[in-house]
This record gives sequence, C-alpha cells and structure tokens, in this order.
Amino acid sequence: MIPVCRLEDLPMGESVRIDTTPPIAVFNADGEFYAVDDTCTHQDASLSEGWLEGCLVECPLHAASFDLRTGEPTCLPARRPVRTHRVSVEDGVVHVHLTMEEGTAA
Repeated sequence: MIPVCRLEDLPMGESVRIDTTPPIAVFNADGEFYAVDDTCTHQDASLSEGWLEGCLVECPLHAASFDLRTGEPTCLPARRPVRTHRVSVEDGVVHVHLTMEEGTAA
C-alpha cells in the first residue's frame, strides 16, 4: 500500500502522478478515486497530464481514451488496456494498492 496524498490535496477532476516503477496516475473522478499505470499503451505519454471526463482519461499525445474503472481503451489509437490499481482512503489519506500481476493486488 502506497500513500499518495491527503484527500483534500486531490480535488475532483484532478490527478497526481506517483513516481513508482512504472509510474502510476491517481485520479479523482467525481469523488471516486482510480489508479492506473501512468503511461499510455499506444505511445509513451503521461496519462496524468491528460484530460479527465467522468471515468475516462484522454491521452494528451494522440487522444487515445481509457476507462479508469477497467483500464480498457475506449477508442483508437490505443488497443491495449492500462493496468489498474485499487485505491482506498484511510484516515484522510489516499492509498494505492499495487496490482503486481494481472488480477492480483499487493
């Protein structure tokens, strides 16, 4: 479990990048928190610098879009999903639970 930030430091519609390997982007989408690998699967671009609309994030480089709930791409040019991670809030702190391999959280 990785502490990310205080709850009040991640307002709705915003994101934060965690410098892990690989980097992870954490989003506050209308009060729900989501975490995905920060790198677009189409080309190396930071999703945390993209545009958030509801539960979708658009890559700032070529406008590929991903569903934050599943990691699945919702349009081309991306064809592969980004890995998702579970997020929890404990004592006012946002935490990411890393998914080590497909379907398993640390």
